[in-house]
Amino acid sequence: MKRIVLILVPVFLGFQPAYTAFANQRQFEDLLIKIGYTSIDDALSAAELHFNKEIPLPYRLPPIAFTHHFGRFTDLDGDINDSLEVEFLDQHNSANHYKMDIRPLRNKIEFQGRENLTEYTLKNGKKAIYVVDRNFIFFVVENSDWQYMFGIDKRLSDKVTPEVFVEIADSIKLK
Repeated sequence: MKRIVLILVPVFLGFQPAYTAFANQRQFEDLLIKIGYTSIDDALSAAELHFNKEIPLPYRLPPIAFTHHFGRFTDLDGDINDSLEVEFLDQHNSANHYKMDIRPLRNKIEFQGRENLTEYTLKNGKKAIYVVDRNFIFFVVENSDWQYMFGIDKRLSDKVTPEVFVEIADSIKLK
């Protein structure tokens, strides 16, 4: 009987970090759900139903690791701030945070006249704006009836270059 106990104690102790990580992961997920995040598909469906128009998402993602992905459709009073948010997060590395904010062009956010802007040209000939802010980098594209604002943590600028953003924007396929 003592042998069984001695064998099982190290086995259970070895699994403790996995259980702790799972508990932390569950808390992390519950927090995001509590503030309105759902699956990307559910958020996309809600936004498309609200706007009565298909919202094509890019097929490409930045070349960084993520543990979670969520979506949230924000429908505030009026239409000006209604948008679809898509978040990719890494629970273990706060720098690995990628966000897409998609809104109708009629309610787009203006970036012209700001400092730290660089313009890029996409395959379809449209222009995109690369904006460096204090802690974030944004890449803004207008495609069809939508404004796409892609954002990453500035600490990822060596991995997610403007060229990577161009590839992501070029992967938006309109039907």
